[in-house]
Amino acid sequence: MLYLVGLGLYDEKDISLKGLEALKRADVVYAEFYTARLFGGDLHSLEELTGAEIKVLRREEVEEENRPLQDAVTMDVAFLTAGDPLVATTHTDLLIEARKSGIDVQVVHSSSILSAAPGLAGLQAYKFGKVTTIPRPEENYFPHSPYQVVASNLKMDLHTLALLDIQAHHDYYMTANQGLEYLLKVAQDRGDQLLNEDSLAVVVARAGDTKPLVRADQMGKLVNEDFGGPLHCLIIPGKLHFLEAEALVVLGGAPGEILE
Repeated sequence: MLYLVGLGLYDEKDISLKGLEALKRADVVYAEFYTARLFGGDLHSLEELTGAEIKVLRREEVEEENRPLQDAVTMDVAFLTAGDPLVATTHTDLLIEARKSGIDVQVVHSSSILSAAPGLAGLQAYKFGKVTTIPRPEENYFPHSPYQVVASNLKMDLHTLALLDIQAHHDYYMTANQGLEYLLKVAQDRGDQLLNEDSLAVVVARAGDTKPLVRADQMGKLVNEDFGGPLHCLIIPGKLHFLEAEALVVLGGAPGEILE
């Protein structure tokens, strides 16, 4: 048996009762934190809560060695991931390969940034288009594809959730400021005014915390603000319903002009 267990958004207390039950039944418990991690807790606090010894796997142990699947042939294995277990493509691949190998799989869902960020900002989830991820710029690597996703959504009056790069092995967690700089730089390079410093954007920080941050304003203003510790994400709103506009003013401190 392979249990794919979501840990939720922020700390060890986000795990569900069903998830805790799966851990108690498992012979071995693995976790990965290279696609996301819990900033409100640590491995020790998670082990204390669950009563299980948890081994954190490296990316290659999951994606190349298929460690969870190898062990699930003869044991009950729980594989823990931050957020919902099937949001990351690599975890869906585990599900597919397990089914192909005749291994029973039980998925234990949990909260995800895909639903939490729109909700915290007061934006309607069904008005979001394609999700994108803004990567960490590197030498000779500055793709425009995330901007193109935003632009395509805007042309259809849809909102965009932009996730920000995580490289846990380098202790790198992209900030909303860096994400905004990235989008503005691409717009400038392309000579495109679809996004500029006057464009509205929303920052959501530490979703799942008791006091998450939601901040909405012009991109040129947000880019210089301090949003505190990770994890951050961005929302680029498309056409706003009047209730969405009111939510951004009340919940995110957006300028009142967006109500006009």
